[in-house]
Amino acid sequence: MFIDVYGDTLCALVSAAALASTGHNVTMRVPKGPAATTLARGGCPFREPGLAEMIAEQTTAGRFKLARVDEPVDDKTSVVWLALSPNDIDIAYEAIAALPSGPERSWLLINQSTFQVGTTEALQKALRELPGAETAQRAAVSVPDLLTEGSGLQSFTQALQWLVGCDSDWAQRMTAEILRPFNRRVDRMMFMLPREAEFTKLAITGMLATRLSFMNDMANLADMLDVDIERVRRGMGADKRIGEGYLYPGCGFGGLSFSRDVMSLASTLQLSGIQAQLLDQVLRINERQKESLFRKLWRYYGTDLRGRKIAIWGVAFKPETARIDNAPALRLIEALWAQGVQVHVHDPRAMPALAEWAGGAREDLVLHQDPYAAVVDVDALMLVTEWKAYWSPDFTHVKASMRHPLLLDGRNVWDPEYMKQIGFEYYGIGRR
Repeated sequence: MFIDVYGDTLCALVSAAALASTGHNVTMRVPKGPAATTLARGGCPFREPGLAEMIAEQTTAGRFKLARVDEPVDDKTSVVWLALSPNDIDIAYEAIAALPSGPERSWLLINQSTFQVGTTEALQKALRELPGAETAQRAAVSVPDLLTEGSGLQSFTQALQWLVGCDSDWAQRMTAEILRPFNRRVDRMMFMLPREAEFTKLAITGMLATRLSFMNDMANLADMLDVDIERVRRGMGADKRIGEGYLYPGCGFGGLSFSRDVMSLASTLQLSGIQAQLLDQVLRINERQKESLFRKLWRYYGTDLRGRKIAIWGVAFKPETARIDNAPALRLIEALWAQGVQVHVHDPRAMPALAEWAGGAREDLVLHQDPYAAVVDVDALMLVTEWKAYWSPDFTHVKASMRHPLLLDGRNVWDPEYMKQIGFEYYGIGRR
């Protein structure tokens, strides 16, 4: 099929590349901005494993090409795939209005964008208002973005589930055909109405965020009760009614999509006249948790941090990404600056984004290309993002470089007993 994909999101790039890899002819229509500029220069705006290589491969094969959002659609195109940012809803309607229409021109619109619940139905209404709708098939389908950053390609090509929201048998068959290469081994498609699919996406995110915030609350209580939260986590995960997923306490969650979806769900509840008390509390717990390492450090040094040097390993909101959207490290850095601390940072990928966020060079922020250089003469090392390279460093080197051997483990990746055995003072999240 000939498919036009609209958007500058990770979801848009992954979807376009994956669809092209199975033989579809994909035209990528990217709104003006940094992503469009990077793609036009032959680059990839996201450091997602395998994505740049797949785009290059499909471009060479002639199945992936770029076009402006306002360029005319090819005569052979029959599918419009929307993976736009939430603020780009106008582009969706403009794309529909510009579609060629006529009595023989059928259109399938697949909406992966995280817009408000009910938007896919509104897009379908706009599509069916085009001339010729009486004699041609016109339908919009919601296929929510369930990608996981850091494994985006895998979570599309080997999806654990496909939520497909539609009210048309024709649209259901067409969507199933497009996704058939990614749904062959086990049928993972779940068909429902469009607004049910949209709402399910938000509900999934809300549940995951709730589990994380609950575990963070339990970890804070474990600190007070002198209980090791890691043993508690294992005991909870062994209960099949609960399972092991999203039970790891830490120093807060971030990410543009994850945080935005939780807030979108809370907003949807409030607009419906229902108080979003649970989700409001989830968000408050998360913001408070982002300062958990700061509070441990502040108490350790008797509330006087002025003039100290602190190292942070990891500022990306999660491993395997260069993005820092709503990252816990940002809130932590701001808290340290407010106390007169000089912050030394290392991250394998997110340093350019952090430099841009900081607004240029400043004396209280030092960026390092080497993680060991970041710990020289520091009064504490904080682990914020659990990159694999940080799990088993040369601790002898780290300890010898530090002014004071204090470790604050925001992801509980180090063994407290071993850290103490080799001469560190250790504080984790619900562990010490």
